[in-house]
Amino acid sequence: MSRPPGDLRLWWVKWRWYQRNSLPWNRARIHLAFARSRAFVRWPVHGEVLEMLREGRLTVGEGTLLEPDVWLTGGREGRIVIGEGVFLNRGVMVAATGLVEIGDHCMLANGCFVTDGNHRFDDADKPVTWQGFTSKGPTRLADNVWLGANVVVTSGVTIGSRAVVGANSVVTEDVPPG
Repeated sequence: MSRPPGDLRLWWVKWRWYQRNSLPWNRARIHLAFARSRAFVRWPVHGEVLEMLREGRLTVGEGTLLEPDVWLTGGREGRIVIGEGVFLNRGVMVAATGLVEIGDHCMLANGCFVTDGNHRFDDADKPVTWQGFTSKGPTRLADNVWLGANVVVTSGVTIGSRAVVGANSVVTEDVPPG
């Protein structure tokens, strides 16, 4: 069964987008950028890492470690600021539509999701995947925050310094320091 040439082209476009970090020259560029920041990323890493680094929309502090399968995404305009000595464990996702800040010496356990955006779903005649995003404002983790496994931090939330959020929590409101 033959496929129209457009199908192959679509597959190629998607492959290039989703697998771009694994291309040897892009992988080397990402490692070099992390080395310049005196940080380290274990492979694979996902998202628009290289694009955001090049555009100054991703900053990573000294001593930061990203474990395998961390996903950093910022779309066209989102910014992610990661402080010094941060540890993002396996499968952590940080998604910014505007701004997500992670302070110094934070630990995010396996499977955490931190975002400043929400999917829109107000138009019943349009698929959710086509409706874009809304935001309640920046999401910020102050210094020395620890998020247990599978924590979700939603749009517009600030978690104060030295706060600990237990595993499987969904944080929808600010958390005070300590």
